[in-house]
Amino acid sequence: MAGAGGTGGAGPDDGVEVGALADARLAFVGAGVMAESMIAGLLGRGMIAPDRITASHPREDRRRRLADRFGIVTVEGNREAVTEGDLVLLTVKPQVLAGVMRQLHGRFSPAQVAVSVVAGAGIAALSRGLGHDAIVRVMPNTPAQVGQGMSVWTATADVDPGHKAWVRAALGALGEELEVEEEKYVDMATALSGTGPTYVFLMMEALIDAGVHMGFPRRIAEQIVLQTVAGSVAFARDSGKHMAELRNMVTSPGGTSAEAVYQMEKGGMRTVLSRAVYAAYQRTLTLGAAERDRTDG
Repeated sequence: MAGAGGTGGAGPDDGVEVGALADARLAFVGAGVMAESMIAGLLGRGMIAPDRITASHPREDRRRRLADRFGIVTVEGNREAVTEGDLVLLTVKPQVLAGVMRQLHGRFSPAQVAVSVVAGAGIAALSRGLGHDAIVRVMPNTPAQVGQGMSVWTATADVDPGHKAWVRAALGALGEELEVEEEKYVDMATALSGTGPTYVFLMMEALIDAGVHMGFPRRIAEQIVLQTVAGSVAFARDSGKHMAELRNMVTSPGGTSAEAVYQMEKGGMRTVLSRAVYAAYQRTLTLGAAERDRTDG
Protein backbone atom coordinates (compact mmCIF):
# COMPACT_ATOMS: atom_id res chain seq x y z
CA MET A 1 0.00 0.00 0.00
CA ALA A 2 2.52 2.54 -1.19
CA GLY A 3 0.08 5.43 -1.14
CA ALA A 4 -0.52 4.89 2.55
CA GLY A 5 3.16 4.50 3.29
CA GLY A 6 2.56 0.93 4.43
CA THR A 7 4.54 -2.26 4.42
CA GLY A 8 3.54 -5.60 2.96
CA GLY A 9 1.40 -7.85 5.13
CA ALA A 10 2.13 -11.36 6.26
CA GLY A 11 -0.37 -13.90 5.03
CA PRO A 12 -1.62 -16.83 7.07
CA ASP A 13 0.87 -19.21 5.46
CA ASP A 14 3.88 -17.00 4.81
CA GLY A 15 6.01 -14.43 6.56
CA VAL A 16 5.05 -15.54 10.08
CA GLU A 17 7.84 -17.54 11.69
CA VAL A 18 7.29 -20.35 14.16
CA GLY A 19 8.42 -19.07 17.53
CA ALA A 20 8.32 -15.45 16.31
CA LEU A 21 6.97 -14.39 19.71
CA ALA A 22 8.96 -16.83 21.80
CA ASP A 23 10.62 -14.06 23.81
CA ALA A 24 7.45 -11.98 24.22
CA ARG A 25 4.78 -12.00 26.88
CA LEU A 26 1.24 -11.21 25.76
CA ALA A 27 -1.58 -9.95 27.96
CA PHE A 28 -5.16 -9.78 26.72
CA VAL A 29 -7.37 -7.31 28.54
CA GLY A 30 -10.75 -8.79 27.76
CA ALA A 31 -11.03 -12.37 26.55
CA GLY A 32 -13.88 -12.39 24.07
CA VAL A 33 -14.14 -13.83 20.56
CA MET A 34 -11.35 -11.72 19.03
CA ALA A 35 -8.92 -12.55 21.85
CA GLU A 36 -9.79 -16.24 21.63
CA SER A 37 -9.29 -16.23 17.85
CA MET A 38 -5.90 -14.59 18.20
CA ILE A 39 -4.79 -16.94 20.98
CA ALA A 40 -5.87 -19.96 18.92
CA GLY A 41 -3.92 -18.70 15.91
CA LEU A 42 -0.78 -17.95 17.90
CA LEU A 43 -0.71 -21.28 19.67
CA GLY A 44 -1.78 -23.25 16.62
CA ARG A 45 1.29 -22.02 14.76
CA GLY A 46 3.64 -22.54 17.66
CA MET A 47 4.54 -18.86 17.77
CA ILE A 48 4.49 -18.60 21.56
CA ALA A 49 4.22 -20.89 24.59
CA PRO A 50 0.84 -20.97 26.38
CA ASP A 51 2.36 -19.95 29.72
CA ARG A 52 3.52 -16.67 28.16
CA ILE A 53 -0.07 -15.58 27.50
CA THR A 54 -2.28 -14.01 30.18
CA ALA A 55 -5.93 -13.10 29.65
CA SER A 56 -8.36 -11.32 31.94
CA HIS A 57 -12.09 -11.84 32.18
CA PRO A 58 -14.55 -11.12 35.03
CA ARG A 59 -16.43 -14.45 34.66
CA GLU A 60 -14.93 -17.55 36.19
CA ASP A 61 -16.52 -19.90 33.65
CA ARG A 62 -14.96 -17.98 30.79
CA ARG A 63 -11.54 -18.01 32.44
CA ARG A 64 -11.83 -21.75 33.04
CA ARG A 65 -12.80 -22.38 29.41
CA LEU A 66 -9.75 -20.52 28.10
CA ALA A 67 -7.39 -22.13 30.58
CA ASP A 68 -8.71 -25.61 29.80
CA ARG A 69 -8.64 -25.12 26.03
CA PHE A 70 -5.29 -23.37 25.67
CA GLY A 71 -3.34 -23.85 28.90
CA ILE A 72 -2.84 -20.08 29.22
CA VAL A 73 -2.82 -18.06 32.42
CA THR A 74 -6.16 -16.40 33.23
CA VAL A 75 -6.86 -13.71 35.81
CA GLU A 76 -9.95 -11.84 36.94
CA GLY A 77 -8.50 -8.33 37.11
CA ASN A 78 -7.38 -6.17 34.20
CA ARG A 79 -4.65 -4.54 36.26
CA GLU A 80 -3.18 -7.91 37.11
CA ALA A 81 -3.15 -8.86 33.42
CA VAL A 82 -1.27 -5.69 32.43
CA THR A 83 1.68 -6.51 34.68
CA GLU A 84 2.19 -9.77 32.74
CA GLY A 85 2.58 -8.42 29.20
CA ASP A 86 5.17 -6.87 26.93
CA LEU A 87 2.31 -6.39 24.48
CA VAL A 88 -0.97 -5.57 26.21
CA LEU A 89 -3.84 -6.18 23.83
CA LEU A 90 -7.04 -4.26 24.55
CA THR A 91 -9.73 -6.61 23.26
CA VAL A 92 -12.72 -5.23 25.16
CA LYS A 93 -16.00 -3.93 23.78
CA PRO A 94 -16.09 -0.21 22.85
CA GLN A 95 -18.76 0.59 25.43
CA VAL A 96 -16.56 -0.53 28.34
CA LEU A 97 -13.27 0.92 27.08
CA ALA A 98 -13.51 4.18 29.03
CA GLY A 99 -13.96 2.31 32.32
CA VAL A 100 -11.14 -0.10 31.51
CA MET A 101 -8.78 2.75 30.71
CA ARG A 102 -9.58 4.41 34.03
CA GLN A 103 -8.59 1.15 35.73
CA LEU A 104 -5.34 0.94 33.78
CA HIS A 105 -4.30 4.60 33.76
CA GLY A 106 -0.67 4.91 34.80
CA ARG A 107 -0.22 1.13 35.07
CA PHE A 108 1.96 0.73 31.99
CA SER A 109 5.74 0.73 32.18
CA PRO A 110 7.75 2.53 29.46
CA ALA A 111 8.81 -0.86 28.02
CA GLN A 112 5.24 -2.01 27.39
CA VAL A 113 3.11 -1.43 24.29
CA ALA A 114 -0.69 -1.12 24.34
CA VAL A 115 -2.32 -2.68 21.28
CA SER A 116 -5.95 -1.68 20.77
CA VAL A 117 -8.38 -3.54 18.52
CA VAL A 118 -11.30 -1.47 19.84
CA ALA A 119 -13.29 0.10 16.99
CA GLY A 120 -13.51 3.88 17.05
CA ALA A 121 -10.85 4.42 19.70
CA GLY A 122 -8.23 6.83 18.37
CA ILE A 123 -4.62 6.95 19.43
CA ALA A 124 -4.93 10.33 21.18
CA ALA A 125 -7.85 9.10 23.30
CA LEU A 126 -6.05 5.85 24.10
CA SER A 127 -2.87 7.68 25.09
CA ARG A 128 -4.74 10.07 27.37
CA GLY A 129 -6.92 7.35 28.85
CA LEU A 130 -4.03 5.02 29.62
CA GLY A 131 -1.44 7.64 30.48
CA HIS A 132 0.91 5.92 28.05
CA ASP A 133 2.49 6.85 24.71
CA ALA A 134 3.53 3.54 23.14
CA ILE A 135 0.27 2.73 21.35
CA VAL A 136 -0.68 0.52 18.41
CA ARG A 137 -4.15 0.89 16.92
CA VAL A 138 -5.50 -2.01 14.87
CA MET A 139 -8.57 -2.45 12.69
CA PRO A 140 -9.21 -6.19 12.19
CA ASN A 141 -12.30 -7.73 10.60
CA THR A 142 -14.52 -10.73 11.27
CA PRO A 143 -12.73 -13.24 8.96
CA ALA A 144 -9.91 -12.98 11.52
CA GLN A 145 -11.94 -15.50 13.52
CA VAL A 146 -11.02 -18.17 10.94
CA GLY A 147 -7.48 -16.95 10.29
CA GLN A 148 -8.43 -15.11 7.08
CA GLY A 149 -8.72 -11.59 8.40
CA MET A 150 -7.33 -8.25 7.24
CA SER A 151 -5.74 -6.18 10.02
CA VAL A 152 -4.68 -2.62 9.25
CA TRP A 153 -2.58 -0.99 11.96
CA THR A 154 -0.47 1.98 12.87
CA ALA A 155 1.91 2.71 15.73
CA THR A 156 3.12 5.79 17.55
CA ALA A 157 6.76 6.84 17.35
CA ASP A 158 7.26 5.41 20.86
CA VAL A 159 6.86 1.85 19.58
CA ASP A 160 10.31 0.52 18.71
CA PRO A 161 11.09 -1.83 15.77
CA GLY A 162 11.34 -4.88 18.02
CA HIS A 163 7.85 -4.37 19.42
CA LYS A 164 6.54 -3.68 15.91
CA ALA A 165 7.90 -7.05 14.80
CA TRP A 166 6.00 -8.69 17.65
CA VAL A 167 2.82 -6.84 16.68
CA ARG A 168 3.26 -7.91 13.07
CA ALA A 169 3.68 -11.54 14.12
CA ALA A 170 0.69 -11.45 16.48
CA LEU A 171 -1.61 -9.96 13.85
CA GLY A 172 -0.33 -12.46 11.31
CA ALA A 173 -2.06 -15.11 13.39
CA LEU A 174 -5.37 -13.56 12.29
CA GLY A 175 -4.65 -13.56 8.55
CA GLU A 176 -2.98 -10.70 6.70
CA GLU A 177 -1.68 -7.51 8.30
CA LEU A 178 -0.73 -4.14 6.88
CA GLU A 179 1.08 -1.35 8.69
CA VAL A 180 0.23 2.21 7.61
CA GLU A 181 2.06 5.37 8.59
CA GLU A 182 -0.94 7.61 9.27
CA GLU A 183 -3.86 6.92 11.57
CA LYS A 184 -6.38 8.25 9.04
CA TYR A 185 -5.81 5.10 7.00
CA VAL A 186 -7.01 2.98 9.93
CA ASP A 187 -10.26 4.96 9.91
CA MET A 188 -10.55 4.40 6.17
CA ALA A 189 -9.85 0.69 6.65
CA THR A 190 -12.70 0.55 9.15
CA ALA A 191 -15.06 1.48 6.32
CA LEU A 192 -13.39 -0.65 3.65
CA SER A 193 -12.11 -3.85 5.31
CA GLY A 194 -13.64 -3.66 8.79
CA THR A 195 -17.13 -3.15 7.38
CA GLY A 196 -16.22 -4.91 4.13
CA PRO A 197 -17.57 -8.35 5.05
CA THR A 198 -21.00 -6.73 5.39
CA TYR A 199 -20.95 -5.70 1.74
CA VAL A 200 -19.74 -9.12 0.64
CA PHE A 201 -22.30 -11.01 2.74
CA LEU A 202 -25.12 -8.82 1.45
CA MET A 203 -24.03 -9.42 -2.15
CA MET A 204 -23.83 -13.17 -1.49
CA GLU A 205 -27.26 -13.15 0.12
CA ALA A 206 -28.68 -11.36 -2.91
CA LEU A 207 -27.08 -13.87 -5.29
CA ILE A 208 -28.42 -16.81 -3.30
CA ASP A 209 -31.90 -15.28 -3.26
CA ALA A 210 -31.65 -14.78 -7.03
CA GLY A 211 -30.77 -18.45 -7.41
CA VAL A 212 -33.76 -19.46 -5.31
CA HIS A 213 -35.96 -17.15 -7.39
CA MET A 214 -34.83 -18.99 -10.53
CA GLY A 215 -35.73 -22.31 -8.94
CA PHE A 216 -32.63 -23.64 -7.19
CA PRO A 217 -33.08 -25.20 -3.74
CA ARG A 218 -31.49 -22.79 -1.25
CA ARG A 219 -28.76 -25.21 -0.15
CA ILE A 220 -27.64 -25.65 -3.78
CA ALA A 221 -27.72 -21.91 -4.43
CA GLU A 222 -25.61 -21.36 -1.30
CA GLN A 223 -23.05 -23.95 -2.38
CA ILE A 224 -22.77 -22.41 -5.86
CA VAL A 225 -22.40 -18.85 -4.56
CA LEU A 226 -19.91 -19.70 -1.80
CA GLN A 227 -17.59 -21.49 -4.22
CA THR A 228 -18.03 -18.86 -6.93
CA VAL A 229 -16.99 -16.08 -4.54
CA ALA A 230 -14.12 -18.09 -3.02
CA GLY A 231 -12.86 -19.10 -6.47
CA SER A 232 -13.11 -15.56 -7.82
CA VAL A 233 -11.06 -14.21 -4.90
CA ALA A 234 -8.40 -16.89 -5.37
CA PHE A 235 -8.25 -16.25 -9.12
CA ALA A 236 -7.99 -12.49 -8.66
CA ARG A 237 -5.23 -12.88 -6.08
CA ASP A 238 -3.19 -15.31 -8.19
CA SER A 239 -3.62 -13.50 -11.49
CA GLY A 240 -2.38 -10.11 -10.32
CA LYS A 241 -4.59 -8.49 -12.96
CA HIS A 242 -6.70 -5.35 -12.56
CA MET A 243 -10.30 -6.10 -11.60
CA ALA A 244 -11.60 -4.49 -14.80
CA GLU A 245 -9.36 -6.77 -16.86
CA LEU A 246 -10.64 -9.82 -14.99
CA ARG A 247 -14.22 -8.74 -15.56
CA ASN A 248 -13.55 -8.20 -19.27
CA MET A 249 -12.15 -11.73 -19.50
CA VAL A 250 -15.58 -13.16 -18.71
CA THR A 251 -17.68 -10.55 -20.52
CA SER A 252 -18.29 -11.62 -24.10
CA PRO A 253 -20.01 -9.20 -26.53
CA GLY A 254 -23.74 -9.76 -26.39
CA GLY A 255 -23.34 -12.50 -23.80
CA THR A 256 -24.87 -13.17 -20.40
CA SER A 257 -22.19 -11.27 -18.46
CA ALA A 258 -22.61 -8.23 -20.69
CA GLU A 259 -26.35 -8.23 -20.04
CA ALA A 260 -25.82 -8.67 -16.30
CA VAL A 261 -23.25 -5.84 -16.15
CA TYR A 262 -25.61 -3.57 -18.08
CA GLN A 263 -28.37 -4.14 -15.51
CA MET A 264 -26.02 -3.59 -12.55
CA GLU A 265 -24.65 -0.38 -14.03
CA LYS A 266 -28.18 0.75 -14.88
CA GLY A 267 -29.12 0.17 -11.25
CA GLY A 268 -26.20 2.27 -10.02
CA MET A 269 -24.42 -0.55 -8.20
CA ARG A 270 -21.02 1.21 -8.26
CA THR A 271 -22.50 4.46 -6.99
CA VAL A 272 -24.48 2.78 -4.22
CA LEU A 273 -21.46 0.80 -3.06
CA SER A 274 -19.20 3.85 -3.12
CA ARG A 275 -21.74 5.84 -1.13
CA ALA A 276 -22.09 3.00 1.36
CA VAL A 277 -18.33 2.85 1.98
CA TYR A 278 -18.09 6.62 2.35
CA ALA A 279 -21.08 6.66 4.73
CA ALA A 280 -19.36 3.99 6.82
CA TYR A 281 -16.21 6.13 6.87
CA GLN A 282 -18.14 9.20 8.04
CA ARG A 283 -19.80 7.09 10.72
CA THR A 284 -16.35 5.91 11.84
CA LEU A 285 -15.26 9.52 12.32
CA THR A 286 -18.43 10.29 14.26
CA LEU A 287 -17.95 7.30 16.55
CA GLY A 288 -14.33 8.30 17.07
CA ALA A 289 -15.39 11.78 18.16
CA ALA A 290 -17.96 10.29 20.53
CA GLU A 291 -15.31 7.97 21.98
CA ARG A 292 -13.00 10.93 22.56
CA ASP A 293 -15.76 12.75 24.41
CA ARG A 294 -16.48 9.67 26.54
CA THR A 295 -12.86 9.05 27.48
CA ASP A 296 -12.20 12.75 28.13
CA GLY A 297 -15.20 12.78 30.44
